[in-house]
Amino acid sequence: MDISGQTLSLRGLTKRYGGFTAVDDVSLSVERGQFLTLLGPSGSGKTTILMCIAGFVAPCAGAVLLGDRDLTALPPERRDFGMVFQGYALFPHMTIAENVAFPLRVRRLGAAEREAKVRAALDLVQLERFADRKPSQLSGGQQQRVALARALVFDPALLLLDEPLSALDKKLRAELQEELKALHRRVGRTFINVTHDQEEALSLSDRIAILNHGRLVQEGAPAALYEQPRTRFVADFLGKSNFLAGVVEGAATGGFAISAGATRVIQALPPGAVPPAQGSTALLSLRPEKIALLRDGEAAENMVEGRIIAWSYLGAGFALSVATADLGMLRVQLPAWDAPIAPEAGLAVRLGWRGTASVPVEEDG
Repeated sequence: MDISGQTLSLRGLTKRYGGFTAVDDVSLSVERGQFLTLLGPSGSGKTTILMCIAGFVAPCAGAVLLGDRDLTALPPERRDFGMVFQGYALFPHMTIAENVAFPLRVRRLGAAEREAKVRAALDLVQLERFADRKPSQLSGGQQQRVALARALVFDPALLLLDEPLSALDKKLRAELQEELKALHRRVGRTFINVTHDQEEALSLSDRIAILNHGRLVQEGAPAALYEQPRTRFVADFLGKSNFLAGVVEGAATGGFAISAGATRVIQALPPGAVPPAQGSTALLSLRPEKIALLRDGEAAENMVEGRIIAWSYLGAGFALSVATADLGMLRVQLPAWDAPIAPEAGLAVRLGWRGTASVPVEEDG
């Protein structure tokens, strides 16, 4: 039976180690061909979930389903899932071709079929000419591609990736992200990736599931999560954010305002959204790149005066820390090609942003 096109579902997945709950009642589905990333800080439960999917860890409650088939009690070797480990787990005494062929030997495929599949898998990751070398003769990036070829050579239903890029330097990691995304498009299989790297998750994924303390906090498309975080944790973990707290005033259809000291901040709302109650406390998330440094005579829907406390040049832009009287320290990110001034510590500036630039978020419970 071809199970490659079936949906993977987790239903109420829970894993405890004594009194510690590593995974707490997690439910989610991964559609055919999607690239899902489990994202969270250390100890959030993402690797435990991946190990439960692979069959290396047995959950205390809940189920792992592929289509309508319950895999929860099935051993790893009967799940037909490929796996790429953080350290690649290549056999140092074997050649690259022998490493890639290993899953086929376990499945007792004939020599001719093995050779053809190994050649195709190495060609897929552009390493066919390295077939006779040992892992020690390859770079870290090449070893990672060998691990991918070995995980895909037997045509698995899913590919599970446990922080496969974490051992690489930043430049190589960026290059391999592009290769991994292209590989996913070519093979058309479902990929489930684990990482704590936010940029990697945003770059690679069709969907991201954000975890914290073993719980699924929010899931969705990368852009939707970045632009519409529901909680302070999601806004702060997935990128950088400023948080503006104040008392709600002037609530009406389409938006509201908050007051923080003498500063009034206008917040727009999408159609159908209900504004918070008058007099209640609201928290807004405002990304640094959505704040402009206003030129002389320029105005914006929201404006605040401040003073640059510190700044950094990042190549493509500037990162500023601006102290304000009522909103505290605001982080601002400006493109270098369009910065209205040369940043300087102590310089007085005016900041501006639209009412649609920020988004209301909930405090973490």
